[in-house]
Amino acid sequence: MNLHHFLLIIHLIAATIWIGGHLTLSIVYLPLALKKRKPNIILNFERKFERLGLTSLITLAVTGIIMAYNFGITIDSWFNFSGSFEKVVSGKLLLLMLTIVLALYTQFFVIPNLNKYNLKKIAFSIISVTLIGIVMLVLGSTLRYGGILF
Repeated sequence: MNLHHFLLIIHLIAATIWIGGHLTLSIVYLPLALKKRKPNIILNFERKFERLGLTSLITLAVTGIIMAYNFGITIDSWFNFSGSFEKVVSGKLLLLMLTIVLALYTQFFVIPNLNKYNLKKIAFSIISVTLIGIVMLVLGSTLRYGGILF
């Protein structure tokens, strides 16, 4: 097993944790919290998942950047969208930045004011981050077949 393959396995495990946690939050806990109008259902899950989730997200970013360099996609070619692999890496980096912005928005503006009347604000964040994670997974899967070809 070479280093790139090892990094890919670590990357996929981290993606499983990140996306799986957000799918669980979106499919199981969010509907329950909305139905019962109890923000603590979401907050309790977040509290338990936060350390593992953030570790997974950091792992995804680090392994993703190292693997991009292994493919010859260095910081100089990020966001130029010139080749099929560059499109995937650039797209995933943009989505990572959007995830971070949503996380900061949620942490500093939504959670401090969360109550049974405004649960839809956190629902927007949860569903958005979940969908972004899925899109990132799909983008990453295209690398196996040459990246984004259009």
